[in-house]
Amino acid sequence: MREHATFQSFWPFYLREHAKPWTRTWHFVGSTLAIAVLIYALVTQTWWLLAAVPVSGYFFAWVSHAFVEHNKPATFTYPLWSLVADYRMYGCFLTGRLDAELDKAGVPTGRQADEA
Repeated sequence: MREHATFQSFWPFYLREHAKPWTRTWHFVGSTLAIAVLIYALVTQTWWLLAAVPVSGYFFAWVSHAFVEHNKPATFTYPLWSLVADYRMYGCFLTGRLDAELDKAGVPTGRQADEA
């Protein structure tokens, strides 16, 4: 059952599902690797590597949910919104806006997150 009818309501939920800093770190690693593999595949025209793009991205994310966050990845219920939210979270991290977004979603940051 889907409880979020809009991306606007899904976004804070998504951030809360990534409350632990290590979960977000592993997502960042996976997203960076997926982007790198995509660029390499396109530049070298190594088309079979395109299959490795989602594998490289999702592997780190799913492992972090299983062993760090201990929850079910939102991707199973909200596949498109989860992909969009992952790269929004990635962009917020790169631009220094992630802590503000986490605060709005009620996710502890800084020392509070380490203690949670």
